[in-house]
Amino acid sequence: MATKFKVKLHRWSVAWHRDLGYFFSSLIIIYCISGLALNHVDDWNPDFIIQKKTIQLPKVYQRAEINNDVVVTFGKMVDEKHFKLYDFPTHNQVKIYYDNATFHINFDDRIGHYEKLSKRPLFYESNVIHRNSLKGWKWVSDVFALMLIIISITGLYILKGKYGFKRRGIWFFLAGLLLPVVAVVLFYVLQ
Repeated sequence: MATKFKVKLHRWSVAWHRDLGYFFSSLIIIYCISGLALNHVDDWNPDFIIQKKTIQLPKVYQRAEINNDVVVTFGKMVDEKHFKLYDFPTHNQVKIYYDNATFHINFDDRIGHYEKLSKRPLFYESNVIHRNSLKGWKWVSDVFALMLIIISITGLYILKGKYGFKRRGIWFFLAGLLLPVVAVVLFYVLQ
């Protein structure tokens, strides 16, 4: 009876591990790519590509000269056709707003600073999912987390014998557990 149960449990573990692994593999890859990107947020912007240009204006402008036609002319300098609005942060500056871009011009030094944001392909969408930014996604994320636990537990019982969990796997399991334990201890010691 116990042997039959062990055989059924083993078959069940293999089947669930295999099928859940196949089903969730794309989501695992998405979370891994996003995790790598978000781990290095201090090194780069994982969501947006930021393009910057410095433009030298052909002449000195006065605030009184600035109107819609002049703003359209400024836009042509940075390949922008339609502005949303513009304002004057100071008496000698104009800031023009476009879809996903701004053009900040200083009249005194005749220099404009243009900055455009565009979504980083693949990473932006992956990060939206990873950060649970989609309404209702936290429930999918919770189910996903539970399924990863099941995939991990069933994976522990797939191999038998000297390479199985009870003989060899337990040591790798404990070694893997040691990493977060050491990290937490170091966190508290170095605080």
